[in-house]
Parts: sequence; structure tokens; C-alpha cells
Amino acid sequence: MLRGSYESFVRGAIAAGHPVTAQVGADVLRAGGNAMDAAIAACFASWVTESSLTGAGGGGFMLIHRARDRTTRLLDFFVSVPGGGADPAAMESLDIDFSSGAVVPYHIGPASAAVPGVPLGLETAWRQFGSRPWAELLEPAVQLAREGVELTPPQAYLHELLAGILLSRREGREIYSVETGGRVRIPDLAETLTRIAADGASSLYTGELASAICETAPQISPDDLAGYRVIRRRPVSAPFRGFEFRSNPPPSSGGILIGYGLRMLDAWGRFDARAIVDAMREQAAAREGAFLSELYRGGLARRLIGPLDAPSMTTHVSVVDARGDAVSVSCSTGSGSGVFVPGTGIQLNNMLGEVDLAGMHRPGQRLTSMMAPTICLSDGRPRLVVGSAGSARLRAAIFQIVVRVLARGEGVREAVEAPRLHWDEGIVHAEGGWDPAEIDVFDEAGFAVTRWPRKDLYFGGAQAVELLEDGTLAAAGDPRRGGAGIVVE
Repeated sequence: MLRGSYESFVRGAIAAGHPVTAQVGADVLRAGGNAMDAAIAACFASWVTESSLTGAGGGGFMLIHRARDRTTRLLDFFVSVPGGGADPAAMESLDIDFSSGAVVPYHIGPASAAVPGVPLGLETAWRQFGSRPWAELLEPAVQLAREGVELTPPQAYLHELLAGILLSRREGREIYSVETGGRVRIPDLAETLTRIAADGASSLYTGELASAICETAPQISPDDLAGYRVIRRRPVSAPFRGFEFRSNPPPSSGGILIGYGLRMLDAWGRFDARAIVDAMREQAAAREGAFLSELYRGGLARRLIGPLDAPSMTTHVSVVDARGDAVSVSCSTGSGSGVFVPGTGIQLNNMLGEVDLAGMHRPGQRLTSMMAPTICLSDGRPRLVVGSAGSARLRAAIFQIVVRVLARGEGVREAVEAPRLHWDEGIVHAEGGWDPAEIDVFDEAGFAVTRWPRKDLYFGGAQAVELLEDGTLAAAGDPRRGGAGIVVE
């Protein structure tokens, strides 16, 4: 049980990438559901509210902390390479132009789709940790898919960025040809969700729906789907300022690189803008050479975050409940393949075509990912629960929020809304809002600097919940992605 009078008046807190996503999870907490119930209901709702980022056709990771035994575990339900392998020549190419001239290449089309894992991952988590009926947790998403959700300005901006993908095929045009303030409806997805509610996630991995997925993306075989399994992993762990950082372990890279950066800052005893960029440079250097193969071979965590000498679009949900249980879950369809399984409302992922994931494409292999759902502990209980969207930039977003909250003592909302930095191929990207003097130091040091005029979703979309010593909860959704945080009393 949590210290203080927390339990007597608070049921929990949730932060998510859309106000409706957060409200669905908050309603579950209010009705007596636990952190897992709220996270699962919110994830299903996000298939509608944030459908350009996530859905049944994607993959994800869930980090779970249980107050009862103070254990933390990771469920890996990320995408895997299909038996048909990856054929870049069969994929369609396009560039997405962010603000300030940052251009990110993407590859889409049927050939870009890997084997999805989100539906089975959510069901596996519910079977082990959920407390409310399965169908009850899907019902809000069913209603949202049928009735639609208002297109908010942040989501409209995202749709504009991804228009070349979302509108590339008829099914996408039927869903996303909506102006700001209009309603995004996905009636076919409502039927798919109803089927999952009745028959379970297995309905997407065997039978008619599985056959439809395989017909849409021929490199995915019925055996690929039927043989897909959720993997349980031990989280990567690193001490930082008296707290314990826990996150997504190899073969994914985000958690281990964040932990590496935190260990460096701890050793340096510096937490300013220059120190953050210096740590980012070291993180980038660590990814060179044999880094990718070491993610699969083992030993990398021990090397990078042991004792030190002195593009993906994603959605995230963070939850803490009244018992002190915490869930941090990140899911993604990449940037989306633009390809919908006919009659289902399911857009397939484009993970085989993502530049950040390119490399080790052996059939059956679980792809590596930057996604890093994170829980930081204080005396064995959650202090900060955080994750982010943003492909390669999500690592930097989580890193800076952890530093601001745990090293600089900022509140979670202040930390989430603060301007961010990103180091990329020798360039310091400085988001709008920094004190000019803090950025001038990079010019004086001879760095190439790109000054962004304002805050932008290029720098990620973080959702975070913090629990203070007196039991006070706070939740913050990232305004860059139109996120929302709710404390449920």
C-alpha cells in the first residue's frame, strides 16, 4: 500500500496521447478497475482516437510493476519478421517533411508489413493481470469506432504529415478525408473489435481474419500468425540519482541507450543542456559498429550500463492505480503501411520498411525497436511512469523527462512541456522555447545547430505519471501530440 492518505481519496492516474484515450482509461479506474484494466481499455480506444499511430496491425511493449511483490516485468509483443522475409524493392518510398526542414524517409505498401502482435499482447496482459471482464474493456473502443471521434488540431496536423500514407488507398481516404472538427469513423473496425471481444485475440491469428491479413500482405503466412508468441523479458535496470530506472531490454535499443545516458550524467554530476547533448552524442556513438548484432547476442546491457568510469510514430499510455501497480505501454504501426485489410478497419504496420529497424531481417526474428516504456522506482514503488512516441526522437524525450523530474526536481507537467534537444548526425536540434543563452553554448563549441521556431511533434509525444513521497499523483499528456493526463479521485 502507498504511504500517506493517497488511497483514501485517489483511484489512480493515467496519461495518454489523446484526451479520449485518457478518459476511457480514467473511467475504468473510476469503476474500480486496476492499472492493467485501464491501460488495456485505453489501448483499444487508441485504435480509434490515434488510429494513424497504432492499432491491431502493429506491435508494442508493456512494462508492468506490481506493488504486492515489487516485481517488474516486460511483455514483448512487437512485430516479427514474416517467413516471406523483407523485400525493400517491393516497397513504396516517400519522404515526410517535418517543420524546420527535417525530412524523414519512409517505406510503405503491403511488402513493408511485419507480423503484428498488439492484439495478442493485450490479451496476454489481461489474462495475467486484468480484473475486469474482457468485453467490458473493449466496449468503449467499439462505440468510438462506430460513432467516431472528433479530429483535434494536433491529430489533424499528424494526418496532414502522414497524408501521403493515410490517403494512398481507397480505404484510407474513406476514413481520413476529414477536416479538423469533423469525426473520424471506422465502422469496419467496430465489427473487428466486437469479434475480438467475443472470440479473443486468437480471431486475428487463425481463421478468416488471419487469412485476410495474409492475402493483403503475402509475405505473412498463416504459420507466421498462428505461431506468433508474446515474449516475457527481464527489464533493463540502471541506478540514477538514488532511483532505479527500468525499461525495455534488448533486443530493443531504446531502454538500454537511455540507461547508458543516465549513467553518464550521474557519473559527470551534470544535468544541463550541454551535458544532455554530450550524453546523446555518446549514445549515438554506442550504436555504431557491432551494436545491432550485440542486441541479439547478449552482454550489451552489462557493457553499457554497468559501473562507469567517472521512424516510427508511436502512442503511449502510462497508468498508476490505488494499489501502486503501474503500467507503461507503447504501441505502434510505424508510420503505417497505408494498406488496410479489407472489411476490417485494420491498417498494417510498415515496420519492415523503417530505416531505424533495417538490418537484421531474418524470418521469425523479433525486430528491434526504439520504444522504451519506462518505470522509475523509489524504494521499490513507482516514482515516474513514462514513455513516448517519436521514432528515434522518443529516446531523447524520455531521457530528458527522467533527468528533469529525478535530477532537477521538476514536476511531471513542467518536464513534459519543457523544450527538448535532439542530436542527429552531428546536428543539435533545439526545440523552440529554450533560453537563447543555453543554446548559444553549442554555437560557441562549434556544433551545427538547428533552432526550431516552436514546439513540434518531431521531438516526440511523451505521456507521464508521477507519484510523490506523500502519495500525491500528477499526470501529464504531451501537448505536441494532443495528449492528456487525468488524476482519478
